[in-house]
Amino acid sequence: MLMKRLLACLLFTSTLATAQNFDLLPKEEKKEAVSLEIIAEVKTAAAGKPFRVAAKLTHLPHHHTYGKVLAAGATGKPTKLSWTLPDGWKAEELPWPATTPFDSFGAKADGYEGTVYLPATITPPATAAAGSSVELKLTLDGLVCNDTTCLPVNKDASLTLPIATEAVINPDHSNVFGAPAPPTPPTGNEPPKSTPPAPPAPPEASKTNAAPEYSFATLLLFAFLGGLILNVMPCVFPVLGIKVMGVVNQAGGNRAEVVRHGFAYTAGVLVSFWTLAALVITLGKGWGFQLQSPTFVLGLLYFFLVFAMNMAGIFEIGTSAVGVGSNLQTRSGLGGSFFTGLLATIVATPCSAPFLAPALAYALSLPVSSALVFFTLIAIGLAFPFLLLSFFPGLVSKLPRPGAWMESFKQGMSFLLFGTVAYMIWIYDGLADSEQLQAALIGLVIAAAGCWVYGRWFLPHKPARTRLIALLTAIGMLGGGFGLAVTSPEPLPWLEWSPKLVKYHRDLKDPVYIDFTARWCATCQYNKGVYKNPVVKELIRDRGVILMKADWTLPNDEIKDALKELGRAAVPTNILYIPGEEPYLFPDDELLNEANVSAALKRIKKP
Repeated sequence: MLMKRLLACLLFTSTLATAQNFDLLPKEEKKEAVSLEIIAEVKTAAAGKPFRVAAKLTHLPHHHTYGKVLAAGATGKPTKLSWTLPDGWKAEELPWPATTPFDSFGAKADGYEGTVYLPATITPPATAAAGSSVELKLTLDGLVCNDTTCLPVNKDASLTLPIATEAVINPDHSNVFGAPAPPTPPTGNEPPKSTPPAPPAPPEASKTNAAPEYSFATLLLFAFLGGLILNVMPCVFPVLGIKVMGVVNQAGGNRAEVVRHGFAYTAGVLVSFWTLAALVITLGKGWGFQLQSPTFVLGLLYFFLVFAMNMAGIFEIGTSAVGVGSNLQTRSGLGGSFFTGLLATIVATPCSAPFLAPALAYALSLPVSSALVFFTLIAIGLAFPFLLLSFFPGLVSKLPRPGAWMESFKQGMSFLLFGTVAYMIWIYDGLADSEQLQAALIGLVIAAAGCWVYGRWFLPHKPARTRLIALLTAIGMLGGGFGLAVTSPEPLPWLEWSPKLVKYHRDLKDPVYIDFTARWCATCQYNKGVYKNPVVKELIRDRGVILMKADWTLPNDEIKDALKELGRAAVPTNILYIPGEEPYLFPDDELLNEANVSAALKRIKKP
């Protein structure tokens, strides 16, 4: 009898351990696979005094989340933290702890396990009123996985701190943030003030602030040389190509006209650099921060495409406001030179040339007026080559005279801009998911077609009505193409398909929807439109459906065998596993739409 009880006890313990490991306990006994909490190094905040906070992630045993960036070829989803603060409050992410390598479904990945602290700096505004309080809000977006499955994570946390005239350190968190810095020595008879330690500065900035390796004059020289070298960077060269065309057009003109264009171009570079400097310093952003915005990159994509098609001869822009940058021989051409100077700065900022990094790091640590000196030297360096041609017309006169060859040269230069479009697509691919990239590419084709319509029918010898229709159609197609990319809806949380993952969720009695698809399958891409339908998306969320994507773009024997078991041999194949019912296999001769997908989803009982 004793032996039977012992065996029963062992069996129960083993079953409980297995359930805990795979998160199979009943809902009332389940623990969160990863929990989120905000901790701060201060008990009380003070106006204008930065303090450090950290997102505390606590993982269940055998569970992990991923790092901020995934290595090339790694599986998983980057972990993202988003702070929501009152107006005037600023949050700046600090370097995260090193990740730990591990195996994730047979592939190498890096991430976090156990308890980890992801730090940031919060800066209150100088106007924060003592006696009030502030609520810091944080959202965690990512993926938590164990050895058998991955689930999307979207959690919120908040922390309320009182605001006083002086900040007060929280000693309970000294093990996370370190000991507070010693108080500032008093200047008179006033008592020492208790202030939180300053947040750690980035390595380059702290190194430069503490003891600059170079003299002030040397750093100014580096700023100029850095701007000069920007002219030979791949992202700037296409703009210089455009300006070379302008210089060639002016070769037969007088010196004063060429000099005016040189100063207009330099003015455009200076104004844009000063504006960018103010933004960078005021907002506390990094160099080239505008290229971190998907919408901004999309705007550049479409701009360069239109400009490239113009240079390729698909259409011609006249002397109107639309073509202010294309005719450099008229009064409006000075505006074109100024505008091209603005454009040169926009595309130059991501390219931190040699000599520029130390000067830039030091400049960002200075007051605004001093920092502007560095930015001005960078701008002058960028504008110097064209300015040199303006002051030495003898160099301009040595350029080939205008002639029929110029059209071939102009069309050849267009390939530099098409190359820039390709480069911008590569940048956008790192900022958006595959569906948003697909929408952007389709939008580019629509915009290109709009350029062709303009070039084909908006011609001087065409009737006024034809020209008006062509103009409105071209504008509509350009705007529609850009709008298609910008308004691409947030995608649903798809998991990567695997037989183990399907079995796991079916054992949990979860409804599971599987989309067997491939990028080369045109019908599959058409079917994906139904997942953007708001009715379908709401049903998926309401019924708690687990979405899985079985991507057959590359050969995959597991997907091939799974299709064979379903009696199919090709994609698209879509199946819905409904708890307590037979799986619903969508007919292979029927396209997906709101009606048939919604009807299938409505068969699932609400949780």
